[in-house]
Amino acid sequence: MAQPVGNGGGNGGGRGGSSAADDARLRQTATYASVSVAVILIVAKLGAYLYTESVSILSSLIDSSSDLLASIVTLLGVRVALRPPDRSHRYGHGKAEPLAALAQAAFVVGSAVFLSYEAINRLINPQPVQESTAGIAVMILSIVLTLGLVTFQRQVIRRTGSMAIGADSLHYSGDLFMNLAVITALVVTGMTGIAILDPIFALGIAAFLIIGAIRIANGSLAALMDREIPHADRKRIREIVMDHPATRDMHDLRTRNAGNMLFIELHLELDSDLTLAQAHDITDEVERQLMAAFPLSEVLVHQEPYGLTDERLDTRIAEAGRIRRGQDHVGSDIGG
Repeated sequence: MAQPVGNGGGNGGGRGGSSAADDARLRQTATYASVSVAVILIVAKLGAYLYTESVSILSSLIDSSSDLLASIVTLLGVRVALRPPDRSHRYGHGKAEPLAALAQAAFVVGSAVFLSYEAINRLINPQPVQESTAGIAVMILSIVLTLGLVTFQRQVIRRTGSMAIGADSLHYSGDLFMNLAVITALVVTGMTGIAILDPIFALGIAAFLIIGAIRIANGSLAALMDREIPHADRKRIREIVMDHPATRDMHDLRTRNAGNMLFIELHLELDSDLTLAQAHDITDEVERQLMAAFPLSEVLVHQEPYGLTDERLDTRIAEAGRIRRGQDHVGSDIGG
C-alpha cells in the first residue's frame, strides 16, 4: 500500500521527458512573461485610447487591465501550487491553480460587464473615432506580443499540464481575436464614418469574453469538485492493472486532479494465499506501471483477497444511479 510519487512529465501520458524542477521553472517563467506582456500592452493601449477615444480600444485596454490582474493571480496561484506537501496540506497545494483560474474567470466577467456599459453608452451617445491609424498600430503590436506569449504558454502547458496557465492562455487566445475585431472596427468606422459600428464591435467582444469566462470557470470547478478524469484514461488504468499476471480483479477506482498532480486510488484483488511480502511486491509493480503511463501521479493501492464480498464504492454509485434513473422516470410520467 505504498504511495510512490511520479516525477515525470504529466497526467494522462500526454507529457513526458521533463523533471518536476523543469516543470516548476517553466510555469514560473510563463507567469512572469504573462505579467510583463500585460504591463506593456496596458501602457500602449492607454496612450492609443487617449489619442483616438475609440471605445473598441478602450475595450481592449480594459481587457488588458483585467489580464494583468488575472496574470498576477496566476503567478501567485502557481507559486502556491508548487509548494511541497506539509503537515496541514498532505495532498499538496495543487488546487491553488484551479482557484487562480476561477479568479481569472471573475476578472473577465467584470471586464465584460464594464465594457458593455461603456458600449451601450456610446450607442446612445455616438462619438467619432479620431486617428484610427494610431489605434491600428497599437493593436498590431498587441497581436504580435500576445501571439508570442500564447505560443510560449502552449509549450509550457504541453510540458506541465498547468491548469492556471491553461486558463491564462485561453484568456490571451481570446485577446488575439478581440484585437483583430478592434482593428476591423477602426478600419470600418474610419472608412464609413459610422460611429455606431465601434460600440457594436465592443458589445461583440464583451460577449466573447463572457463565453471564455464560462469555459474557464467550468474547468476550474470540475477540478475543485474532484471530477473524475476522462473515461478513456480510467479505462487505460484498468487495462494496466489487469495486464499484471497476478491481478485477479480490481474495483473502487477513484481519480482526481490537484493542479498538475493526478491522484489514483483503487482496490486490487489478489489470490488469498499470497504472503504479505508477495502482495506488497505485486502492488509496487502495478504502481510503477501506472506511474510510467501517468507521470506526476500519486498512486494508492489497497490489496484485497479475490472474491471477498464487502461494501464497495462501485456498488453505492451504481445504486445511486438506479435511484436517480427511477426518479427521472417517475418525473417524466408525471410530466406526461
